[in-house]
Amino acid sequence: MELYKLTIHELKEKLKKQEISAKELTLDFFKRIERVDKDVHSFITITKNDALKQAEEAEKRIINGDNLPLLGIPLAIKDLICIKGVRNTCGSKMLSNYIPPYDATVIKKLRESGAVFLGKLNMDEFAMGSSTETSHFGVTRNPWDLKTIPGGSSGGSAAAVAADECAGSLGSDTGGSIRQPAAMCGVVGLKPTYGRVSRFGLVAFASSLDQIGPITKDVTDTAILMNIISGRDPLDSTSADIPVPDFTRSLRNDVKGLKIGIPKEYFVEGMDVEVEKSVKDAIELFKRFGAEIKDVSLPHADYAISTYYVIAPAEASSNLARYDGVKYGYRTNNRENLLGMYKKTRQDGFGTEVKRRIMLGTYALSSGYYDAYYLKAQKVRTLIKKDFDEALKICDILLTPTAPTPAFKIGEKFDNPIQMYLSDIFTISINLAGVPAISIPCGFSNKGLPIGLQIIGKHFDEETLIRAAYTFEQNTDYHTKNPEI
Repeated sequence: MELYKLTIHELKEKLKKQEISAKELTLDFFKRIERVDKDVHSFITITKNDALKQAEEAEKRIINGDNLPLLGIPLAIKDLICIKGVRNTCGSKMLSNYIPPYDATVIKKLRESGAVFLGKLNMDEFAMGSSTETSHFGVTRNPWDLKTIPGGSSGGSAAAVAADECAGSLGSDTGGSIRQPAAMCGVVGLKPTYGRVSRFGLVAFASSLDQIGPITKDVTDTAILMNIISGRDPLDSTSADIPVPDFTRSLRNDVKGLKIGIPKEYFVEGMDVEVEKSVKDAIELFKRFGAEIKDVSLPHADYAISTYYVIAPAEASSNLARYDGVKYGYRTNNRENLLGMYKKTRQDGFGTEVKRRIMLGTYALSSGYYDAYYLKAQKVRTLIKKDFDEALKICDILLTPTAPTPAFKIGEKFDNPIQMYLSDIFTISINLAGVPAISIPCGFSNKGLPIGLQIIGKHFDEETLIRAAYTFEQNTDYHTKNPEI
């Protein structure tokens, strides 16, 4: 039996009934990684010895009757979420030797739930990118077509799930970095409401936008992981003190009476015709099953890209100031004087895209330009949030494409930052507004590449997103397709 093809909830049942052992399951995933990761390159660090110890401990607990929700389930983690004692690189030379002395809160929760950690996954450097091409450790490839990108920045997380190299993964989403790669790899990716999941132990890119979330094979697994990682954390002042529901109760095949808004600004000239058709077919499916479809407007959507690329680089320039060769991480051998060491360390340690965003952000925050750029962007961000608030007053959810195109060729947009930034045109505004959104598979291009449907919800209403996504999933078979790798 190819255990690695099963979902978290299917594996959980087999482990619970002791039809398989946790060690057997973990070894099956490592065999799969050994077989396919030389082509996909999802992993930066593989933690086989640690994982087998965790699996053996899980096996003992299963035999003793423990029934923790993830006991013995092999997961993999994006390489900017700290696991104690495991190298945490952020896809950068700057942190290539950094080993954190603590667990992120989400890792602590997964550990307490019995999860097994297979390793750390590749990503765009410091989460800055839309294609996982900016990683210091090389490019990750899309399992559906190894000549195409897997999306980014959580490309390693999405590709690993799509290639069956782990049962599920965690990514982070600053402007679409969970949803866009999930769409391009044909898996499920949820960006929770800002504050729903603790960011303690997540290496910051843009602190007011970053959010950790799950990437899984189906919606049921997403609900299971959300139950575990959600909740208030005293170590994160931005985490919300709001009760966490049982998200698995939202796994209902029923959208009758649900009011669904279709933002006209998301169906624009230049969008791939196959993406448009797949999303419109999905809208028709919801309509057939009793949902009420409404046209809505998000009038400031056109300003989302501009707003994001002022705010995110500004916050990045502040967050990345700590990497100076003094405290931890990479340090240049050029130590002729302190200032020279700072400069050379940052010059050598950061890649091109990270340097570009640091310079953009520092400029936007500089004296004489703060009001003209950063302050104005924050005001527009408020308008974008109000647009979502107004639309979601009359609708329960909104439906849009996740990305304007299926996965594109590796190298196709790498030297054109503007074209690359437009890959996130449908996802960025959700982070600016702080609302939750999920991407689910809704079709395939004529080249066999996955297409994603984005469902956007009200603040802290992931339940309705899960309900709508589950209904769509139960009435289609896109999530059952697997790449031939």
